[in-house]
Amino acid sequence: MAYDGAPFRGFAPNRQVRTVAGDLTVALERVLGHRVVLTCAGRTDAGVHAWGQVVSFDASGLPGTLNLVALQRSLIKLLSPSIVVRSVTEAEPGFDARRWATARLYRYTVLNRPVPDPFLASTSWHVEERLDLRAMQLACDPLFGEHDFSSFCRKAPDNGSLIRRVVAAGWLDLGDGLVRFDIEASSFCQQMVRALVGTMVDVGLGKRRAGDMSGVLRACDRSQAGPPAPPHGLCLWEVRYPDASNSVS
Repeated sequence: MAYDGAPFRGFAPNRQVRTVAGDLTVALERVLGHRVVLTCAGRTDAGVHAWGQVVSFDASGLPGTLNLVALQRSLIKLLSPSIVVRSVTEAEPGFDARRWATARLYRYTVLNRPVPDPFLASTSWHVEERLDLRAMQLACDPLFGEHDFSSFCRKAPDNGSLIRRVVAAGWLDLGDGLVRFDIEASSFCQQMVRALVGTMVDVGLGKRRAGDMSGVLRACDRSQAGPPAPPHGLCLWEVRYPDASNSVS
């Protein structure tokens, strides 16, 4: 599924505010006439978008045969344009969208030119000052491999571990002032990508050196990294599963 994160206070269900899971659950239960419990591949924060989010639920208790095509059409009608269910498939028994995922890929887009663009304002961070993309690329080098990312995470999860394995990270020049940070890891902690981007933009602006990134990472201290980049530039782009053919993007 894909969604525009702007209207939502994140993915996770919360009765006090509007969330992606909240809207999706209401729509599913309306169509199916049956209670559902959702599991997602990545709990995006407030304002963060998704293109390749994966959600699973147990449909074994539903009466009759589930018409997946009709289900997708009904959900699109009820949820669009903010949420779009891009496909619906039957998974093998026991499938769990979060636990079975082997990696997630996030993208962060920066519009780096003096004049903003109203058509990109909701999906990119506008930075007026010229960025040194080469320096930002060099700042990615220490991220590869398995590290404690405490310096770039808002708080520890329930198990207390902030160790994550990054398999790919880099900046791309898309032309016309658009640059994009792509990062793939086994999983991410809260605000990790946004904190990485905020710190590397400081490098690009000359406020830090690319070589400082290693020290910030080793410090395991959130105060040593830069402020998080705005949420609206971030998108959960793809989720990978053990069988490469089952990756969703």
